[in-house]
Amino acid sequence: MRLPSTVRFADDKVKKEFYKLENGNDSDKELFKFINQAMDNLEDNTFCGIQIPKKLIPKEYIKKYKIKNLWKYDLPRGWRLMYSIVGEEVIIICLILEWFDHKDYERRFRY
Repeated sequence: MRLPSTVRFADDKVKKEFYKLENGNDSDKELFKFINQAMDNLEDNTFCGIQIPKKLIPKEYIKKYKIKNLWKYDLPRGWRLMYSIVGEEVIIICLILEWFDHKDYERRFRY
């Protein structure tokens, strides 16, 4: 199923961190580009990521963002973009929660 969406950041802190990447070092700028591409893909199809089973959703995400689902979008170089799908009226919105390298991803999900 393909479903277009609007992409937003979960909060101002995540948004500020994203825009800091744009003016960072070369690897930050590259990550900024990867996340931008992911956001374009999410706008085109909100289900283009991989759904995380509910029992594996970190409790801090549920508490902080009040989410009921969690999705992972694999970025290049082992980075992961975590997002949730929420509905506002008839608009589907992808909330960007955070991104991290594979090591921190494994730590967050206790693999």
